Amino acid sequence: MALMRTARLLLRAPVEADLERFYAIHANPRANLFNPAGPMASRDVAQEAFATWLLHWERHGYGQWAVATLDAPDCVIGFGGLARRMYGSVERVNLGYRFDPACWGAGYASELAAATLAAGFALLHLPAIFALVRPAHGASIRVLEKTGMQLLETLDDVPAQAPSLVYVARRSRGSAATRP
Repeated sequence: MALMRTARLLLRAPVEADLERFYAIHANPRANLFNPAGPMASRDVAQEAFATWLLHWERHGYGQWAVATLDAPDCVIGFGGLARRMYGSVERVNLGYRFDPACWGAGYASELAAATLAAGFALLHLPAIFALVRPAHGASIRVLEKTGMQLLETLDDVPAQAPSLVYVARRSRGSAATRP
């Protein structure tokens, strides 16, 4: 799962050379508008998080891709894919993504999410894929619902804020997402 193509996107495993772009996107206040932790505070924090992503790839054979368009394969526009993540005390395989705000509104998040779900079910044979979204993040909620994910529950994961929404897609016999 280290390399995939969609109609418009190139999805590849990240490499050390992607660290600067990773930091630029994850430190951008607009890109982190709904992230309770806010933008990454420093390059050191980004380097530590990025190293964790690379280790996830090494251990599990999948993770967060570096995302580029087929028209400009050397220009990373975002990051997204699957990663094991704690939902309170339960580990789940999480669909996540973050794009450069300059690329918002082009349908890239939906394209990435659909490809990620398909790969997770068909190639990794995952029984379920989850996504966590802040309740005010309408655009991401629309992406998840457009790709067939369904609201499952809420998770009280951010102190003094409304609970996050937990979405799920489950693998069917034919490897397509089904309702919970």
